[in-house]
Amino acid sequence: MFASIAEGETRITGFLEGEDCLATMNAFQQMGVKIERVNEGELLVHGLGKHGLTQPSGLLDLGNSGTSMRLLTGLLAGQSINTTLVGDGSLMKRPMRRVCDPLSVMGAKLKTNTDGTPPVVISSVNDLEAISYELPVASAQVKSAILLAGMYANGETVVIEPKPTRDHTERMLMAFGYPIKSQEGTISIQGGLPLSATNIKIPADISSAAFFIVAACIAPEGQITIHNVGMNPTRTGVIDILLAMNADIKIHNKKIVGGEPTASITAKSSQLKGIVVPTDLVPSAIDEFPILCIAAACAEGETRVTNAEELRVKESDRISQVAKGLNTLGIQVQEFNDGLTIIGGEMAGGVIKSGHDHRIAMSFTIASLRASESIEITDCENVATSFPGFVELANSIGLSVNAK
Repeated sequence: MFASIAEGETRITGFLEGEDCLATMNAFQQMGVKIERVNEGELLVHGLGKHGLTQPSGLLDLGNSGTSMRLLTGLLAGQSINTTLVGDGSLMKRPMRRVCDPLSVMGAKLKTNTDGTPPVVISSVNDLEAISYELPVASAQVKSAILLAGMYANGETVVIEPKPTRDHTERMLMAFGYPIKSQEGTISIQGGLPLSATNIKIPADISSAAFFIVAACIAPEGQITIHNVGMNPTRTGVIDILLAMNADIKIHNKKIVGGEPTASITAKSSQLKGIVVPTDLVPSAIDEFPILCIAAACAEGETRVTNAEELRVKESDRISQVAKGLNTLGIQVQEFNDGLTIIGGEMAGGVIKSGHDHRIAMSFTIASLRASESIEITDCENVATSFPGFVELANSIGLSVNAK
């Protein structure tokens, strides 16, 4: 996104060729951006500048990527072109009002379905006006959408967070030479400045690494080391939660890569203990809760998660999908509006409905390490959205997964 609206050529290495990223890339190509695939995981993006995007001839299909749709709504809100954002069946049910409402206050011309779901129709505007906006719920996607629109606004846009959320957008803005101020939950950006092309090296994704970290922790024996994992402090809640559960995890070889902290992570078979998950860690582990719930199912005692109502509006209602899946495997689960309680125990086999949710599918794949019988998971086509090659990698470390 930033490379496309920067001035000059940006070389990106470590690019994840998953469907979400490819859908985003295709959207910018439809808007006139030349993007070359140099090698596997390496792109050269010829930026058009902040106002260089051209009107696409058709709809911008973002597949299953809620992040792409919400952030693009913010980026395109201040453009002088008309665009319409759509996605697959799951994405077309995702709530967009939380993004569209503050952007409309800034002067963006946006339309959704009456219930706030896509398609998102974005009409050309000449100017946006800066606002000060307090997020009702901690959300990095909403924050980022407003900051992206803030680049096109007159004045200084301010976003106030109730709790810290991932700050990749802020770090990336600074990498592209765009000044941004962040202090004690308040982030501000001045409109009207350019972005300068730069070279970006992307570290390994901790959300993807989490599946195999948990796999090592719940396996009867063994260990795994994963290198060059992004350790952004707004994303490491999953590690902090697992450590609190008595996981045997070591962090080493710490570096800074492309402005982001990275490290190697070694995880070993562990005697996990149930905990009450600290609410201040929830935003920084929100995407990892499906696999954390598998860890909780393998832990001794009770694990309780609260203040996680955001999980209900992901690719699926993840609280409900996890609860149903664990119940199918014989684990005691009590579901609440904002979370659940899991009592660790012996897992049986069964048929799990993923709800077309890639993280649910991958989490219950890892659960097979501790199940007494086989687990069959349905509707797994979306795994490729975030983790192409997951099945092959899982089998390479000792799981037995057959993809139909």
